[in-house]
Amino acid sequence: MEEAVFRLGPRRLEQYERDGFLVLEDFVEASACDALRRRASAMVEAFDPAGSFSIFSTREQTRRSDRYFLESGDQIRFFFEENAFLEDGSLRQKKEHSINKIGHALHDLDEVFDRFSRTEKLAQLVSDLGVRRPLLIQSMYIFKQPRVGGEVTCHQDSTFLYTEPMSVTGLWFALEDATRENGCLWAIPGGYHLGLRKRFVRDKEGGTHFEIYDSSEWPLESLVPLEVKKGTLIVLNGLLPHLSYANRSEKSRHAFTLHVIDGDCRYPEENWLQRSSSMPARGF
Repeated sequence: MEEAVFRLGPRRLEQYERDGFLVLEDFVEASACDALRRRASAMVEAFDPAGSFSIFSTREQTRRSDRYFLESGDQIRFFFEENAFLEDGSLRQKKEHSINKIGHALHDLDEVFDRFSRTEKLAQLVSDLGVRRPLLIQSMYIFKQPRVGGEVTCHQDSTFLYTEPMSVTGLWFALEDATRENGCLWAIPGGYHLGLRKRFVRDKEGGTHFEIYDSSEWPLESLVPLEVKKGTLIVLNGLLPHLSYANRSEKSRHAFTLHVIDGDCRYPEENWLQRSSSMPARGF
């Protein structure tokens, strides 16, 4: 039986306009989730941590912005958890339990991730959201490791993937059940109306800094947990404030994220994530 054409419909579009996010259950098959997990596992197994690597941190983002990170926009690179290392520099636990994420061009450089990322269903979803010329600008495989999975502080995706006018949309796929215990997403419904608080930009001399537009605290008392089952897609407006707490449970919380921008909008050269002219961002 041929699969029905996916459309968001007026009710979901109204919900997205109200809240700035959508939770779409059973958007992808369990087998597709498992295929990504197997591929990520194989990639980590082949990764040699003796070479160059970075530690991922949302609390010390500018200090952690080394060359390995800044040149990852059109590469596949590995980033460790903050708490992965002992004082002597050795790993607390096995390599496969110490990686925070893989980024940021999986969707362009790996066949398995490319196949998952470029489907008619996703293309239709993004079209329904009003993105006229979608470009897949970034992808990340996020492990949220048991016991050491770090907190991702409250942020907006437009801080990091800014366009004029703002257009970034986040597509967050649950590859495992995401609960409060293992670090599910939390979001502030309607919080995208608060406007852009800051931008993460490259320094001309090297490194990065934040341009602050509004230093007021987020209304964290308004956060709601987005506990979802494996195969769920969460769509995030680029201005939506969201976070995830540390995972201190015994269960991982694997997820895959795609970020889409509108190619009709300007993507500034001072954005941290840049791609070489030989590998420009492509659509679906």
